[in-house]
Amino acid sequence: MNPVRLAVAELRRLTASRLARLALAALVLIPTLYGGLYLYANHDPYGAFPQVPAAVVSDDTGTTLTTGEKLQVGGQVADHLVQSKSFDWHRVSHAEAMSGVDDGTYAFAVILPRTFSADLASTAEFTPRQATVVLETNDANNYMTSMIGNQVIKQVTASVASEVSQTAASKLLLGFSQVHDQLVKAVDGSEQLRAGAAKAGSGAHQLATGATSLAGGLHDLASGAKRLDTGIGQAASGADNLEAGAAQLASGLGTLQARTATLPSQTDQLADGAEQVAAGNRAVAGYGSQAATASADLRKRITADRATFLADLRAQGLTDAQLSVVESRLDAIDGYVGTADATIQSASRDLTRLSTGADQVATGARSLANATPALTDGIAQAHSGAVQVRDGAASLAGGLDTLKKGSAQLSSGAARAASGGDTLASGATSLTSGVDALTKGATDLHAGLVKGRDSVPDPSDAQRKAMAQTIGNPVGVSNGSLSSAGSYGAGLAPLFMSLALWIGAYVLFLFVRPLSPRALATSQRSVRTALGGWLAPTLVGLVQVAALVLVVGRGVDIRIAHPVLAFLFLCFTSMTFVAILHALAARLGAVGKFLGLVFMVVQLVSAGGTFPWQTLPAPLQAVHHVVPMSHAVDGLRRLLYGADLGPVTGSVGVLAAYLLAALAVSTVAARRSRMWTPKRIKPALEL
Repeated sequence: MNPVRLAVAELRRLTASRLARLALAALVLIPTLYGGLYLYANHDPYGAFPQVPAAVVSDDTGTTLTTGEKLQVGGQVADHLVQSKSFDWHRVSHAEAMSGVDDGTYAFAVILPRTFSADLASTAEFTPRQATVVLETNDANNYMTSMIGNQVIKQVTASVASEVSQTAASKLLLGFSQVHDQLVKAVDGSEQLRAGAAKAGSGAHQLATGATSLAGGLHDLASGAKRLDTGIGQAASGADNLEAGAAQLASGLGTLQARTATLPSQTDQLADGAEQVAAGNRAVAGYGSQAATASADLRKRITADRATFLADLRAQGLTDAQLSVVESRLDAIDGYVGTADATIQSASRDLTRLSTGADQVATGARSLANATPALTDGIAQAHSGAVQVRDGAASLAGGLDTLKKGSAQLSSGAARAASGGDTLASGATSLTSGVDALTKGATDLHAGLVKGRDSVPDPSDAQRKAMAQTIGNPVGVSNGSLSSAGSYGAGLAPLFMSLALWIGAYVLFLFVRPLSPRALATSQRSVRTALGGWLAPTLVGLVQVAALVLVVGRGVDIRIAHPVLAFLFLCFTSMTFVAILHALAARLGAVGKFLGLVFMVVQLVSAGGTFPWQTLPAPLQAVHHVVPMSHAVDGLRRLLYGADLGPVTGSVGVLAAYLLAALAVSTVAARRSRMWTPKRIKPALEL
């Protein structure tokens, strides 16, 4: 029994009854329903945006420009949106828009605030403020409306920015023309200024030369007068100091003489008193020595008689306890006597030192008394000489003061004259420098104004309008594409057609037996049994492909650049998917069918059918390169859109590898299925 006969037998089983034929027809239509309906629903959602209700609110109160022109941009933007019919725009109040977005009446709302025009015009006043367009959305209505609304805001912003830029550029270019006219007038004035500055420079140089010579002579005069004044001032100052010093010396010596007149008699009295004190201290020191000697003798006698006294008491019959009490009392008395003796000895030594010091004072006082008469005579002589010096210094200081006044007046006048000469010379030099700088500046100004006049553009009205339009919208966009899907639905078609074929193959094995029990019961070769089990669902899968291509290409009207190649590629893809699911069902049974469903989910999220596969998480990027649906999607894109067909060969190669590997697994499963086990007779799970 060959694989074709096995496939025909399985197909006869599937069409044996009316219900079975209806079930088979439903299996054929499942990919068409899935892929066709989904692509039909998403064929061109962007083209239906005019049916989406949206609110636009203009709270803009407008502003008045410095030129007196009234600017009202908010209302213009709102009218432009309504007229564009890009959405089902409704121009409503702020409260109505917020309420409509909240309850779902409007998908979103675009609000232009009160200061919109004023903020746009602020750049002309050099106090720029960014104008704000408020987008109010509610994801509870639909998440995509937020994304769509953001795109609308970008378009509005670009349009307003272009209009504002054109207006600003036009005013700027008009300002250039006005500046150019004024520069022409400024060039004429700078030429007159340059000629006058050149004449003034010549006279200033002559004045500076004469002023410099005069200032030199006046400086010499001022220098001599200053040296004379300084010398006289120093002499007068010295005479004043001499007079003051002599007067102080004479006064001091007079006071000293008056106060030392009684000094000889006082020093004699001091010497006598000091000798008397010394004699008294010697007597007191003697008494202190006697008291110290007596205190020391008393302490020795108490110590010597203690033992005898205690022995006499013991002989009198006192007990040891009583003697202990007496002995403690004697210890206390001995301590008192010792303390008193130490105090007396210290006082005796102090008195001795006091007596010695008093003797020394008495000797010194006597020496002072003997020398005092000679001292008073010297003080009297010094006072007389100081009075004479004072009188002479006073006469000298008076003459020098008179001379100093004249020299000061001379020096002051010479200094003022020299200062005036310096001021004149400096002013003349500064004037010369200033006039030279003025001449150079006037020349540079003239050259700069000429250069500026030639550099500032003077556009005509037509040129100004064209330049403003270019500045306001400097970049144009030219879209180029090597291949184009044409619509949103066509962009999703490769993914959902591939996914529809997988689902179609998956549901086949809910009814089709992976391996024929008759073939397994015979000595039929395992490879023929595997091919027979794969061939029947493959033929149904090819019918699924034909129905799917017909509905997508004709019913949904998605353009297919290479219809024949796309049909053949989809047939091969269906054969591969059927082989993979056949291998899973034949080898693992119910578990294999479940794994087929899991494998579909893994391919769905990793195939890169919507966003580029590079946006996937790293683990799914690795999966993307190995799952068959990724290569089915890549190949189908090139066949649908008309791109380079070279990579399609690689996709076919990967699918072929999966096909051969799946058939090999099915062959192994057919060989193993010839052995019956209790688990096969009564499986734990059956689908």
